[in-house]
Parts: sequence; C-alpha cells; structure tokens
Amino acid sequence: MSTILLHPTYFPSIAHMAAIAQADHVVFEMEDNYQKQTYRNRTYIAHSNGKLLLNVPVKHSHDGSRQKTKNVAVENDFPWQSHHLKSLQSAYRTSPFFEFYEDELTPIFTRNVKQLMEHNLYIYEQLFELIGMDTQISFSETYEKQPEQLDFRFMTKAKREKKITIEPYTQVFIEKHGFLNNLSILDLLVNEGPNALTYLERQELSCLK
Repeated sequence: MSTILLHPTYFPSIAHMAAIAQADHVVFEMEDNYQKQTYRNRTYIAHSNGKLLLNVPVKHSHDGSRQKTKNVAVENDFPWQSHHLKSLQSAYRTSPFFEFYEDELTPIFTRNVKQLMEHNLYIYEQLFELIGMDTQISFSETYEKQPEQLDFRFMTKAKREKKITIEPYTQVFIEKHGFLNNLSILDLLVNEGPNALTYLERQELSCLK
C-alpha cells in the first residue's frame, strides 16, 4: 500500500494529481510554513499567448514572521476569483468538455474565500468528484523533515522544480504553441473529460518510482 505526503495546492498540476491517483493513501501536509512563489497559491493554464499564471493573492504577516500555510489568509481587495474564472472561460470555451464541467467549476470561483488552505482543500473535494477519484485522505498533525510516507512535497516548488514529463494529449492551443507540459489539472479535465482518470492512472512518472 503506497502512502504519499504532499502539499495541497491551488488547482494542482497534472503530475500532482497523477501521484494522487496512483496512491492508495494521501496525507496532506498541514503543518508547514508558508513559502512564496510555490504552487500553494498558483497554477498554470493554456491560453492564446501560451502558459498563463493564475495567482491567488495572500496576506503576509506585517512583522515578516513565518506563517503556517493553514493560517494564511487570502487578499480579497482584488477580484482575483472573477479574473480567474474569466481567464478559464476565455482559454477553454472551445475545449471539448468545458461546457460539460462549467456549472460544477463556477461555484469554486464565486464562493466566499478567507483562508488559502481551506480553499485548496475544497478544490480537491470538487476535483475528486469530477474526476471520479476515491483515494483515501488524511492530514498531518506534525511537521516531519523525514516523514515515513513517500515525500512528494517537492511537487509544490515553482522555482527549481523537477522536470516531470507527462504523456501528450490534445490541447486547445496545441497547433499554436505545441504541447504545454504539466499544466493545471483543469487543462486535462476540459480537454479529456471522463478519460482524465484513466490518463492519470497510466502516467509513468519517474519521480514516483
């Protein structure tokens, strides 16, 4: 039985979701210190100009002290949710399955969001249901530098991230930009639809061995 430890991220990458799909048990890291410029609060989608970053603005501590990710509040002075939704609609309106999932995805971008961690976990709940995943989930109670589980927390790094190559599939702008590797799970979902789970389960990711 494989058990992996990873950070809840904002609309996780395809490789991130493949790791979950291929695990028996997933432990979400709840006791880490928040770090800037990671996938905790960002994701990439395909757009007419190439990769587009969707970033969730967060409130940093006034005195510069470290915050635990589970305590980080979202900055709502900027209408980031409506911006993200409009970007998705613009990017994926012509994709095969966007209209199929739009009614389920839209509430994620209209709900009241206060805490980053809570919102990320809510997103996972919705994604598991849409994709049809039934992976067992639990939550860490202490931070371990050398955990007993397989440590996939590296997958949250945006800087110096490990190169993870996934199997190409048809994307909306593939003729313009070529295949854009390892985007948000949203890209796979709206392009592959009900085939997304089978795709995730068959990925041979070297980092998972």
